[in-house]
Amino acid sequence: MVVTEEIHVPSWDLYELSIPCTVFGKPQPDLAEPWYDLRLCGTGVPGQDPGTPANGTTGLSLHTRYGLADLAGADTVIVPSVPDACVDEGRPLPPELITALRHAYDSGARMVSLCTGAFALAEAGILDGRRATAHWLHTAQLAARYPKVEVDDSVLYVDDGDVLTSAGLTAGLDLCLHLVRRDLGAHVANQLARRMVVPAHRPGGQAQFIDQPMPATDDRGLAPVLDWARERLDEPLTVEDLARQAAMSPRTLYRRLQAATGVTPLQWLLNQRIRRAQSLLESTDLPVSRIGELSGLGTANNLRHHFLKQVGVSPSDYRRAFPLA
Repeated sequence: MVVTEEIHVPSWDLYELSIPCTVFGKPQPDLAEPWYDLRLCGTGVPGQDPGTPANGTTGLSLHTRYGLADLAGADTVIVPSVPDACVDEGRPLPPELITALRHAYDSGARMVSLCTGAFALAEAGILDGRRATAHWLHTAQLAARYPKVEVDDSVLYVDDGDVLTSAGLTAGLDLCLHLVRRDLGAHVANQLARRMVVPAHRPGGQAQFIDQPMPATDDRGLAPVLDWARERLDEPLTVEDLARQAAMSPRTLYRRLQAATGVTPLQWLLNQRIRRAQSLLESTDLPVSRIGELSGLGTANNLRHHFLKQVGVSPSDYRRAFPLA
């Protein structure tokens, strides 16, 4: 992971900086072995004291063990953010950073940005001709500065295979969990999310919450009915069934669940059924037709249709990526 500024890192940038450390930096031997080997690579001289912040400034000074040269040979390179001045004032990014990112990409590394980290990937030409996103506050600047990039300000994250970008703050966590899901499977990602007490999966196509207040509803009241539904995904559940179990009207259930998850009840059910299908494909040798029944998606053809649309690959291709031991 690139630490793009080793002195005066603003406190508000620490969130994006800490997300990859939390997801990838702590070994989880009971979930997967080996786990990721995370290295923080600074733009300064490794191990050198970056100095004392000037009077009146806020933020932290970071010491890193690794430098930009260590990006060479990495399987994945993450840029969590860039300095505000590089976004708002057009200050150039360090040329050695851009060179190192381009070299890592040309060497086959998977490139990932969180929030304003997209500006670094764009400056390196890595996003040219690709769809990408960033925090909605900065997407207009990203599009204006890099016209070769297809900027989408309406999604949480974009998975373009070997290049992935996310919106800001919590969307960066969604993308990191998505990477774990891609690399190690749905079960591992779900268990890790459970330990972090966060939703296991928010699809990248889900909208960013632009200029909308946080819902005032106490969403904890939905947990029992959502757990109840997860245990009955093989049954033909309806919004009316969920509302009846929650002891509320269908309209109220619809409003509260959409406020809590950002999707409609039927889309939530579909997402849960896709996750169930993923887990069964990873952990069993059941035929696709049976997995369709157990996940509530019905026939094998219906499972293939929704799975390809949501996950991007067929159930058979997904299963081949996670062979049984």
